[in-house]
Amino acid sequence: MEIRKDITLRFGIIYFVVMVVTAAIVVKLFMIQNVDTEKWESIARNLKSATSEIQAKRGNVCADDGSILATSIPYYELRFDLQAPRIVRDYAEKSNAFAKEVAGFFGISQKQFKRKLDAAFRKGSRWFLIYPEKVNYNQLQNFKRLESMKRSNFGSGLIVIGDSERIMPHGDMASRTIGTMNKGAYGGIHGNVGYSGIEGIMENELAGVNGLALKQNYSGHWVDVPITEPQDGRDVITTLNVNLQDFTENALMRQMQKSQAEWGTAVVMEVATGDIKAIANIGRRKDGSYGESYNYALGHAGCSEPGSTFKLVSLMVAMEDGFVDTTDVFDVGIGRWDYKGQTIYDSDYGHGGHGAINVKEILELSSNVGVAKVITKYYEGRETDFIDRIYNFGLNKPLGLGFAGEGVPYIKYPTDNVWWGPSLAWISYGYEIKLTPIQTLTFYNAVANNGCMVKPRFVKEIRENGLLYRKFDTEVLNPSICSSSTLAKAKAMLEGVCTEGTGRSLQNEHFPIAGKTGTAQVAYDNEGYLKGGKKYQASFCGYFPADDPKYTAIVVVVGPKGSYYGGSVAGPVFKEVVSKVYASFLEPRDTNADEHQQAKPVQIVEKGFRDDVLEASEELDLKVEEDQLQGDLVKVALAEQKTDVSSSAVKAGLVPSVVGMTGSDALFLLEKTGLKVKLRGVGKVSRQSLKAGLKIRKGQTIYLELS
Repeated sequence: MEIRKDITLRFGIIYFVVMVVTAAIVVKLFMIQNVDTEKWESIARNLKSATSEIQAKRGNVCADDGSILATSIPYYELRFDLQAPRIVRDYAEKSNAFAKEVAGFFGISQKQFKRKLDAAFRKGSRWFLIYPEKVNYNQLQNFKRLESMKRSNFGSGLIVIGDSERIMPHGDMASRTIGTMNKGAYGGIHGNVGYSGIEGIMENELAGVNGLALKQNYSGHWVDVPITEPQDGRDVITTLNVNLQDFTENALMRQMQKSQAEWGTAVVMEVATGDIKAIANIGRRKDGSYGESYNYALGHAGCSEPGSTFKLVSLMVAMEDGFVDTTDVFDVGIGRWDYKGQTIYDSDYGHGGHGAINVKEILELSSNVGVAKVITKYYEGRETDFIDRIYNFGLNKPLGLGFAGEGVPYIKYPTDNVWWGPSLAWISYGYEIKLTPIQTLTFYNAVANNGCMVKPRFVKEIRENGLLYRKFDTEVLNPSICSSSTLAKAKAMLEGVCTEGTGRSLQNEHFPIAGKTGTAQVAYDNEGYLKGGKKYQASFCGYFPADDPKYTAIVVVVGPKGSYYGGSVAGPVFKEVVSKVYASFLEPRDTNADEHQQAKPVQIVEKGFRDDVLEASEELDLKVEEDQLQGDLVKVALAEQKTDVSSSAVKAGLVPSVVGMTGSDALFLLEKTGLKVKLRGVGKVSRQSLKAGLKIRKGQTIYLELS
């Protein structure tokens, strides 16, 4: 009984103590919130003003080989504590000398700067802005070396605030895909953050975590004492290849300038992985020049009627449902067909027409009438089956790439209010629907990838301090878009387009390609098709090598002047780009020349300097006699086991031919002749302003174009 009383007493004491402490805490909270409010708010304000963030270094955006596409460069804001003890003591004596040095350093008016400095001193400013523009690291170090900036002088009041600026070493290259930064308040977000493109979707990885520092004044000198260290952002390794990106942009730019189009895009995709190796977007700017102004490849503004590239989809639907085969024949007549109050024309209408042709030829010749007749014959009255099959291909859904402003595809459904009489026919050859270029590319890539549709991939790795932190695997959207039988027929038709049809001009002697041209009349936004005349969209989408697909590419050019067909506007860009890809990434193929034919010499050196050729020949163990190397320039060709050397001597006083040489070699050779040289572009010399063999005049200038 005594034990029970003892335990009860102890619990009572503990309970009482807890209640007293709780009451004390409640009273203290009440005092803080209601009685000492001004005191604690003042403390909070002082703490806030006495602390600053230590900005974390933002990670780099890199190309597939680790070369930098976007990085941050530190810049500094210079401020001054005019109430630092040494400043207050020496201001009257030394402020003139300080103003003179600062004005001289920045190239500003000493009188105006001194007037602002005096006004700030009188107000007791502790945060005076010395110069409105930020300085770089070298400028900061030079500023600190000024006589006035010594610790024993006015340097005790200097406050340096670090910041960074995002730059892209390659200029405008892929800038809309790399993305932009947003500085300042926008949409509730504050600070220097990724806003669009890869900068936006990878913000959490790139940004890092800022640290915190306490501002303290030691002997009149303000310093930031770290409280928590910043965690630097990680590097993002993209799938983009710098060389291919540069080549793709240049090829597209040349066509844009030639055709004076409104905008164009070109994308190269790796078949098996979905890696985007190059993505160029060129549009006309307000000043009339061309540049990266919008991401047309995947954005809303690039989401438009695909035109004839969609014919492949329609014919695959009919083949997959078992209605047609590639050998089935349809009569397209003279290329004109009236259907439900509307007239459908082939692009070559008025030139005789094709008459009776099979399904394979319908795609090869890009017959609107043929595709419309195929689809209306089997799907009129069962339109939902046709659209459902297209939906099963995955063409009605966004790819979910994560980019801000990604275009949303639109393929109307028979129950929609906007569905009308000829909609089935029009959709069959790429009208009354909308797809982004990258969605069309993804479908063609699935055909090349044996039916497996993979998601376009822009980022492959995240690295932290150079080490792999995270890897992004290829994402499969649809393991099989159709049967193997339909796939084989689709591939044969696409190859036929490039050997027998509208894409014949794209063929080359090194490797086969497969693809489809596209020409569509597009509307002027919401103002119809005829505002200011007709506007066309030229495109080509295909893959290569056709017999072993490795890469898929699409080129779309909108609003070209003059010629507007896909094969003649988009086709040349495609051909130029795929040739670069083949040369850079694929193993050269055996041309299978006739063994009985005499082998042609293989050109090893087109034009080379004598000493360089001799050194290279020794390294490669080529049997070249030194007495064969006559003149400054020589050519070297290998025919079986024999090395043929021919002279390309430079005659004194005459302009030499430097076409095919590298810019540095051409510069060296031409300056030896006394000519002044001006270079434009990069790579090898493609053109020289002075014709070879002309007599050189003293002080004459020669202009070289490199590509």
